[in-house]
Amino acid sequence: MNDCPKKDMTFCLKQAEKLHKHNFVVDAHFDLLPLVLAKRQEGKTHVIEKDYLPSLRAGGVGLVISSLFIPDEFLPEMGLRRALDLVSALYSEIEESPGLFSICRNTKEIKEAHKKGELAILLSFEGLEPIGNDLSLLRVFYELGVRGAGLTWSRRNYAADGCFFSPVQEGRKGGLTDFGLKVVSKAVDLGMYIDISHLNDEGVEDLFAFYEGPVMASHSNCRNLTFTMRNLPDAFIQRLASRGGVIGMNVCSSFVGDPEKKLLNEKDLADHVDHIRNLVGIEHIGLGFDFCDEMRDFSKPGPHLNYDCIKGYGQCVEFTAELLARGYSEEEVVKIIGGNFMRFLEETIH
Repeated sequence: MNDCPKKDMTFCLKQAEKLHKHNFVVDAHFDLLPLVLAKRQEGKTHVIEKDYLPSLRAGGVGLVISSLFIPDEFLPEMGLRRALDLVSALYSEIEESPGLFSICRNTKEIKEAHKKGELAILLSFEGLEPIGNDLSLLRVFYELGVRGAGLTWSRRNYAADGCFFSPVQEGRKGGLTDFGLKVVSKAVDLGMYIDISHLNDEGVEDLFAFYEGPVMASHSNCRNLTFTMRNLPDAFIQRLASRGGVIGMNVCSSFVGDPEKKLLNEKDLADHVDHIRNLVGIEHIGLGFDFCDEMRDFSKPGPHLNYDCIKGYGQCVEFTAELLARGYSEEEVVKIIGGNFMRFLEETIH
């Protein structure tokens, strides 16, 4: 039962703060290392400790999955080096701030880090550009600690085609290539999970046709509520759920609603949670915030107002409070803020 009276947001907020403090919170997608590397290249050190750990702790986050995102300007020649620089930056940060956070390769290490009071960090490809068409490099990144295989970003690579954020003029779309199918098979054999966020519809169809295991959509919402190809149609949500998959709720305003019409907030994001719960159940919903305000400001200085509908980890408890106010039980909320993704990782990575 939910002990939070509907509409009593003060009470719900207090309950949400307790849930974030006493339960394991997972963010399945944050561009942490691209931000860290950019600052380290300016000469800064202890970046995670000083710039990100306080806000992560304010949100009670125990595990954050960092992307290995490669900007267009590094492709194709520098994709591999850029990815290795990202991983190297994390290892340097761990050496500079011992005992505060650690790279984890399986759920046992995640739980051990949590017991020691450390932030657990898991690594995931956001597009397979770093390995090009060399399947052997997948094993190299696995040994470095990468456990997530996000097949594409919003562009084409040797494995598959990504989806654009909005319709563009383009030629024929492709699904998974023969190399892409080999990558999926090899990644699963190694003990990596498959992430379909950014993969185009044709690629998702191919994946469901050739692979029967669980997949995640680390940072995607519902296309039925907000039409963008980056969100999932109901049919994909149902097929993902039938395999035990989880969808991470994304705070980027253009995936939540229409930021040109209104100022979006946690209530609008909660509508996407309602939709998935009513469609397939609570067990397939998680958090994949994909906070981008800083990423946009850092890479392209200038005003980027209201890009994220939730302003950082410190405000994510307000999203949880909104769910409680809508009648979600504490047990259901605990699953959404971390339990569902931990269950998924237990089944997929090793």
